[in-house]
Amino acid sequence: MKIYNTLTKKKEEFIPLEEGKVKMYVCGPTVYNYIHIGNARPIIVFDTVRRYLEYKGYDVNFVSNFTDVDDKIIKKAIEEGVSASDISERYIGEYKKDVEGLNVEPATFNPKATEEIEGMIEMISTLIQKGHAYEKNGTVYFRTRSFTEYGKLSKKNIDDLEAGIRIAVSEEKEDPMDFVLWKPKKDGEPFWESPWSEGRPGWHIECSVMSKKYLGEAIDIHAGGEDLIFPHHENEIAQSEACNGKEFAKYWMHNGFLNIDNKKMSKSTGNFFTVREISESYDLSVLRFFMLSAHYRSPINFSRDLMEASKNALDRIQTAAGHLTSLLEAKSQASGQAILSAEAECEMVSGLEVDKKHSISKDEEEILKEAAKFQEKFEAAMDDDFNTADAISAIFELVKLSNTNGTAESSPALLQELLKLMTSLCEVLGIKAIKKDELLDEEIEGLIKERQEARKQKDFKKSDEIRDLLLEKGIVLEDTREGVRWKRA
Repeated sequence: MKIYNTLTKKKEEFIPLEEGKVKMYVCGPTVYNYIHIGNARPIIVFDTVRRYLEYKGYDVNFVSNFTDVDDKIIKKAIEEGVSASDISERYIGEYKKDVEGLNVEPATFNPKATEEIEGMIEMISTLIQKGHAYEKNGTVYFRTRSFTEYGKLSKKNIDDLEAGIRIAVSEEKEDPMDFVLWKPKKDGEPFWESPWSEGRPGWHIECSVMSKKYLGEAIDIHAGGEDLIFPHHENEIAQSEACNGKEFAKYWMHNGFLNIDNKKMSKSTGNFFTVREISESYDLSVLRFFMLSAHYRSPINFSRDLMEASKNALDRIQTAAGHLTSLLEAKSQASGQAILSAEAECEMVSGLEVDKKHSISKDEEEILKEAAKFQEKFEAAMDDDFNTADAISAIFELVKLSNTNGTAESSPALLQELLKLMTSLCEVLGIKAIKKDELLDEEIEGLIKERQEARKQKDFKKSDEIRDLLLEKGIVLEDTREGVRWKRA
């Protein structure tokens, strides 16, 4: 498996620091509002990376933080006349609702900055002791030039950076490039006691401390959006390596930007959407599918047309999985026994499990061998720097194979294995191949029964009228040899 490492600007073979284990840190949200779809991209991308690592057998310790003290949080708290913690706790709750809709696995740890202040004070003290930081009037600055490798991630030269500074430089700083580790409180702000002043930490120190506490001094993967490369991740490296005396992260991963209708997302121009707003028009599984339809390092353009295309593509997968499920259920009812048994004894055929209870023909063995090739193509795509676009293409090849060969005449074993493979590959991407059952209300249930009765009585005019009425209500009926199937339009 190869990962593109922002640090070296090339793809590298992934070799974890400890065999069979992966330590992964992803910078989390600043919780002052609902997350927007730009925030959603790294959330989805690095959840998928984590899922694939687990699929490959790694034990992944996945940490993603909450920045729950920040100027934006304090500003919103003052506007609403509540505490900063009221704002952060509210939007942590809203964040969790959104990521659940996006089918994101819970992190191993979700540390909050405000609960890790002690560790931040300890790291800052160590940096001062080692000569990498200094205090002036209650503010502590990192002495940037003391870290000789500063700029190694972003490939920026510190002298060029200093020459390009346009902001007013504090007279307290020894050097314009020095950045804040601790700052004194302002009136009305939350604060903590420290050796230097009553105040709060700078933003950059948070992740260095939380990564160290929950993952150790050296980690395998540090990830986030492309916008974090400089200065946030560059400063994290400087702090962590100056403090700990060892390489902070072996692999650095960054996702590309998201535009809306080929323009930068901006509230002022009106092309700005939160995940919650998108959920009013689409199931969030469609947004996840859309995000994974392009390689994570490529910029991606969001538009309603592309969301519709993603919705239709996802529906093709779910329809194929639903068809296999219906065939298996029909065979189960006909035989009077459960076919989809979790306890069935299995044997391997071309990398796929086949239930011994059910016979399989030579022709069907060839179909399963073909299916195994698509699994190999899926894994090859994901092994190549998590190329989800090509991985999805492999799933669609499997869908086509399934639609062509999964019929009422197929053996239960073939249907079962095609369904199992389809759902397992989709699960790696966090895509639900099988839709959650939706209950029809009593009116629609009654209309479907009434239509079935009309068909029995050969009253096809009435049957068609009911079909049209159901279509108006967003219910599409499909008459198959196995009975009536329905789906929401």
